[in-house]
Amino acid sequence: MDHHSGRRFAVPHKKLSLDIKVMVTQIGSMGTILHAKKEEGVSIHPTFAVSVIFGKRDEPMLMACARQLIEHISNSGSSKPLVLSLGLKDHSLETLKGVASALIENRLW
Repeated sequence: MDHHSGRRFAVPHKKLSLDIKVMVTQIGSMGTILHAKKEEGVSIHPTFAVSVIFGKRDEPMLMACARQLIEHISNSGSSKPLVLSLGLKDHSLETLKGVASALIENRLW
């Protein structure tokens, strides 16, 4: 009998496979890991912080994708932070829009 059967992965997660311009796992590894959150403060206008935890730090399009997602998550009423792993060969605007749209349409948070 498998010792792991019946055990759940300790971190809540959701998995999604969609046919968009490219798959998020193009390189077969985790790629760049980003952390995004809504900053708590007294300002009427929300501020968001996005940082690279691991991987490419010189990819502004990845940062923009994470920011778009955390803004959408926040606007939907959730205060959860976002940890996003993007292992992409293609960092084009079209590809990242496809990734963001797929995640938003399927409400993966």
